[in-house]
This record gives sequence, structure tokens and C-alpha cells, in this order.
Amino acid sequence: MANETQQQLLRQGMAMLLRQGYHNLGVAAVLEATQIPKGSFYYHFASKEDFGLQVIDLYMKEVHGGLDQCLGDESLPPLQRVRRFFESTEEKYRTEGYLGCLLGGLGQELSGVSESFRRKVEQCFSEIARRIAACLREAIQRGDLPKETDPEKMAEVLVNCWEGAALRTRLRQDPAPLREMLDFYFRLAST
Repeated sequence: MANETQQQLLRQGMAMLLRQGYHNLGVAAVLEATQIPKGSFYYHFASKEDFGLQVIDLYMKEVHGGLDQCLGDESLPPLQRVRRFFESTEEKYRTEGYLGCLLGGLGQELSGVSESFRRKVEQCFSEIARRIAACLREAIQRGDLPKETDPEKMAEVLVNCWEGAALRTRLRQDPAPLREMLDFYFRLAST
């Protein structure tokens, strides 16, 4: 379990990475914002890259919490559970000023220059899609989706569409692209 200082640095780093990206994030700025000495940073993190990768881990804990809560709510049909996950994610984006998805932002910024970040972000997207696919499999078993539906491909397309809409939402500072994408996707899924 990470200690309080490490968690404080990671939380501040997550907020700052969402606002300004990796290349514009200075370790000194994180330390200044948290009032934590430089030595403490390097006690917990081998480098700025290590710090960024651990921020992704923290972010994914939150994502998994949202997936657990929404996909695990068996009082709702599977497709509604999946949609609810994305709606709750959109709500989180709203409270953060529509800064979008940390994974998407870092993936766009770093995938061409850092193999470590490219692999990490892709693994995270794949894990999100895997968990959604499991819920879509349940929808197929219930007859909510056609038997010939490929749940893995459907989940991948959903994550891909969401990330594109998240980028457009960030550019516009408006939730419309996310909401329109969800309406379009789930209207097609239920036909």
C-alpha cells in the first residue's frame, strides 16, 4: 500500500496531467503544489516516467471502481449497465471541466515517443474493453443482442468511439459529443 506522501503526489499529478499533459508537467510544479520536498519524490518514484506510469495505475483503480459499480449492478440489464458506466464517466469529466480521459490524453501525447506509455495505455484500454465484453456476453445470453454479435469487437468499438468523443468533448468543452455517441451506439445496439 502506498503511503500518504506518495498518494498525495500521485493525486496531484493526475490532476495536473489531465490539465496540462505529460510534457508540460514539471516535477517541481507537482512538488510546489503539494509542498513535498524533492527528495520525497525520488524516494517514491525512479523518474518522471515512473511517476506517470504510477499515475495511470491510480487512474485505473478509479476506472475499475466505476466498472465494478456499474457493471456489477445486476438490478439493471447488461446494456444499461454498460451505458451507465459511460454516463457516470461523463459525469466525472463534467466535474473536472471536461478535460477528458487521462488514458486518451497520454496515449495521444506519448504513444509515438514512449514505448512504455504506449504499452501501458493500450493494456488499460484492452482491460476496459475486456470487462465491457463480459457484460455484453451476458446481453447476448439474455437475447438483448443477436447471437452472432462479437462481444469483444463490440466492446473495442465502444471504447474507441468513446475516446474519440472524449477528445471532441475536451476540444469543445461541451458534453454533446459523448452523449451523441452513446445515443447513437446504444440505439444501434438495441435494434
